[in-house]
Amino acid sequence: MKKRLLAMALAVVMVLSLAACNANPKDDGKVANADPLTKDDVIQIVIGSHASWPYREDWKVWEYIEEGCGATLDVIAYPSSEAGTKVNLMFAAPETLPDLLYGSWKPGSDTHVLEGAMIALDDMEEYMPNYNAWLESLSEEEFANLVIPRRAYDGKVYYTPVEGREKSQNVRCWLYRKDIFDKNNIAVPTTFDELYGACKQLKEIYPDSYPLCVRSGTKVFETSGASWKPYWEPLMYYDFNEEKWAYGASEDIMLDVLAFHKKLMDEKLINPDFMTINNSGWQELVTTDRGFIMPEYQTRIDFFNSLARTKNPEFDLHAMVPPVATEEGLPMVNKFNVDPVGLQIPNNMVESRIANAAKFVDWFYTDEARELVSWGKEGETYEIVDGKKQYITDEAGTQANTLYGFGTYGTFTRMDPEAVLAFESADLAETRDMVLEHTMPYANPYWWLSYNEEEYDVKEEYETAINTYMSEMVSKFLLGQEPLSKFDEYQATLYEMGLDKLIAAYTSAYDRVK
Repeated sequence: MKKRLLAMALAVVMVLSLAACNANPKDDGKVANADPLTKDDVIQIVIGSHASWPYREDWKVWEYIEEGCGATLDVIAYPSSEAGTKVNLMFAAPETLPDLLYGSWKPGSDTHVLEGAMIALDDMEEYMPNYNAWLESLSEEEFANLVIPRRAYDGKVYYTPVEGREKSQNVRCWLYRKDIFDKNNIAVPTTFDELYGACKQLKEIYPDSYPLCVRSGTKVFETSGASWKPYWEPLMYYDFNEEKWAYGASEDIMLDVLAFHKKLMDEKLINPDFMTINNSGWQELVTTDRGFIMPEYQTRIDFFNSLARTKNPEFDLHAMVPPVATEEGLPMVNKFNVDPVGLQIPNNMVESRIANAAKFVDWFYTDEARELVSWGKEGETYEIVDGKKQYITDEAGTQANTLYGFGTYGTFTRMDPEAVLAFESADLAETRDMVLEHTMPYANPYWWLSYNEEEYDVKEEYETAINTYMSEMVSKFLLGQEPLSKFDEYQATLYEMGLDKLIAAYTSAYDRVK
C-alpha cells in the first residue's frame, strides 16, 4: 500500500509540475491577491447532477451566487452516478482540474488529500476572513459536530464545513404504523420487552405480517444501537462516554442483540430475509400491511405515506420515541444527521486560480450568502406571509430546490435552517423536534475519519476480512446454522484475525485529529 500511494503521489506531483510549466488558459497571467472577485474572474466548478433535481443552468440560485460573490461561474455538471469517475480522471491529468469540486462524500476526497492534490483551507487564511470569523463564532459542540468531522489525516480541513441542514439531512428514528396501533389499541412500546409484546399482538391480528420489518442486514443496528448501549454500532465505533474505539460486533452486548433478533426470527416476528432483502421487496411489505415497526430514515414517513395513501387514506407511518433494550441503553437513535457534501479546492498549481477559489468559498460563509442561497430575493423567490418567509411557487407547487435550485449540489455551504424546513411536510413536522431530541449528540467518526499510509495499510490488511467474517457469522447465528453457544469462539476468532491492530489504527487516526 505504501509503495502504491507513494507512486501515485509522485505521479501527481510530476504531472502537476508539467502542467505548471505550460500556459494555463484560465490563468491569463494573473497574480494571486486578496482583492474582491470580479466578473472577469471565472470560477470553474464541477458538481454532481442529482437524479431527483437535475442541474439546470437557468436556476435562480446561480444568478444570485454570481451576483453575490462577484465572479463569473463556469459550472460543469455530471450525473451523480458518473461524477466520481470523472473527477478521478481529472486528477490523472491535473491540467484539466477545475477551480473547485463539490463532493458528496468526504472519504472520497481524502485519498486525493493524501496524494497532495488538494488545498487546505487552513493554508488560505489570508483569502478567507469570513470563514475564519465563522469558525470563531462556533460553540465547542458546534465545532465538534461541524468542523472536526471535516479534518483530514494531518488535522487540516480540505472539505468545507457545511451548516443548516442538520434538522433534515439523514435524520434517523423509529417509525411505526400509528393507524394500525390505534385501531387495535396496541400501546407504543418503550422497551424491547414491550416491542416483543407488540410484535406478538400484531402477528396474531395480521398472521401474514412481519411486525418488525427491516432491511440492510447489520446496518439496521447502526440506527438502533443506542437502545442497547450509548453510541454502539456493529462495526468500528467511538464510545464518546468511554473515550475509546471498539468493534461493536465483538462486544458482549452483541450476543444480546443476536439473541433478541433470533427470537423474533424464530417466531416470524421479523422478516427472515432482512439481511438480504432489496428495497422493493421491503417497500412492498410495508405498504401492504405486513410490516409495522422499523428504525429508519425519518423521510420514509413522506415516502410511504404518499405512496400508500393512494389506496389506503388511513395509512399513517409515524415517528415514535425509541424503545430501550438494556439498563445501559437510551431512548435514542445514533446520530447520522451530518451533511455529507462539501467544496474542495484541487491543487491545479496555478496560484491565482487557487486564491480566487478560496475567495469564492469564503463568500459562502457570509450572512449575505446564507440568505441568498437559502431564500433568494423577496418578490422573486419568496414572499412574507404572516410575518414568515414563504417560497413563491408555480401552479404545480414545485418545490424550491427543483424550481430555483436552492439546496442542490454546489449551491450552498451555510443555509438557513428555516429555509430547509420549509421543504418538510406536515407529517414530518409533527414529530421532528421529538426525533431530534432523541438523537445522540455526536456522530460516529467512523463515517468521516481519514488515515495516513500506515493506517491505510492496516485497514486494507484486516478490515474487509473481519467485516466479512462478522457478517457471515451473524447470518449463521440468526438462521440457526451456528448456535449462540459459539459466540465466545466467534469473538476469539475476530481477535485472531487482527482486530486489536485494527482498533489501534482507528485510535491512532482519531487521536491525531480530534
